[in-house]
Parts: sequence; structure tokens; C-alpha cells
Amino acid sequence: MSVDSLVVRARGLWEDLAQVPVSFDPPGAVNVVVSPRSRLCPNGWVGVVALGGSAIVTAPNDSAAQFVRDALGCLPVEAVVDGVLVREVLPVRRVLGPAALAYVSPAGFRPVEAGALAVEQLPPAHPDLRRLEHVAGDDDAGEASLDEITSPAFVVREYGRVVAAAGYRDWPRRTAHVSVLTAPEARGRGLARVTGSAAVTQALTRGLLPQWRARPPASRRVATALGFVELGSQLSIEIA
Repeated sequence: MSVDSLVVRARGLWEDLAQVPVSFDPPGAVNVVVSPRSRLCPNGWVGVVALGGSAIVTAPNDSAAQFVRDALGCLPVEAVVDGVLVREVLPVRRVLGPAALAYVSPAGFRPVEAGALAVEQLPPAHPDLRRLEHVAGDDDAGEASLDEITSPAFVVREYGRVVAAAGYRDWPRRTAHVSVLTAPEARGRGLARVTGSAAVTQALTRGLLPQWRARPPASRRVATALGFVELGSQLSIEIA
């Protein structure tokens, strides 16, 4: 699957998540629509997704849409997902992101062998996963969203305790939204690549499109190591 094909599939996903008819226009365009039930962002917020050189934006009502349309219309596409630049043209209360959106095809995937590590599968509600989230802390656990996966969790244990886990949540358009989390003391040793590789392998075997959404540079490096290609970004904005 080429990068262009990945862009087409990724755009189709986010167009569906907008919950109203919308499309990514030709390169350079920013398409703003009204969607009170948009899944691009938290309820009542403005959601922005840029992919392949154009962007779609959802706003909760007509007045917000016009306000956002006027403000973002003066920015290039890459700027509408830049939280700093957006604050210069909009009265922003809070911003989530930007998060990089990366995708991988079967041909581009670079699996990582577990080597001497034993990768175990656990059900997504297993208490050992909740213990890992507790150890990782609220910020990292919230970023990973391991509690939302629908796949099995692929885990590595040390001394009986889960120190790294990965899985994915089934999203629309046959997309696998990947989650990866590693305990603080076990980071920097490649465990995220091992568990993430196991999760992505299963997703590709099922014919799904793996999606890796991340803000931390370390998480983005793991995705790159597995062959993911960053195609765009997502930003959520709460207007003051």
C-alpha cells in the first residue's frame, strides 16, 4: 500500500468521525463544518485534523464555525494544527494536542522480534493492566488509553509484574487505534517496540489499518521504528 493509499484510508476515517458530510479538499484547503456530535474533539470543542496537505475542522454551532472559519482562513494548513499559532488568532481556553497521526501498511511494517522476551496476551480488562496504568501515572496512562482497547493486551512481565503493554481499539473504517504503555523504570529498553509490534501484527493480520496517535517524542520514535509514516496531526480547541 502506497503512502497515497494510506492518506485516502486515513482521510476516510476522519471524515466519518466528523459525523457530518465533509471532505478533505485539495491541498492547502481548510474545510470548516458544523457538527455538534463530532468525534474529532471533546463535546462542545473545535476539532481540527490535517492530513495530506489539507484539513477538516468541526465546530459545535454556526456562530463558532463562522468565527473559526474567519480566524483559521488566514493560516496555512500546517498552522491550523499548531497550538501556539492558533492561540494567536483565536481566544483559546484549552488545547489538546497537537498529536501526530501515523499509519503503516503491511509492506511498510517493520516487526520487532521479541528475542528472549516472552510476550503474553491478557484480556483488556485484566487487573494487571490497571496496575501498570497506576504505576505509569495519570498523564501517561491517559495518553496511552490502554483502558479503551478492544483487542487482547500484549504484555511483557518482569518478576511477575507487567511492565509494558500494547493493544488496539477497533475504530470505524476497519482502523486499529494502537495504545502502548511502559512502566517508568522499564523505559528505554525497547519494550514498547516489542509489545507494539505484537499488537500491530495482529491488526494487520485482521486486515485493519493501524493508527498511531501520539504527542510524546518517545512514542513517535517507537512508531517510526515500526514503519509508521506520519501523515498529519490532530488538534482540539476549547474556545474561551
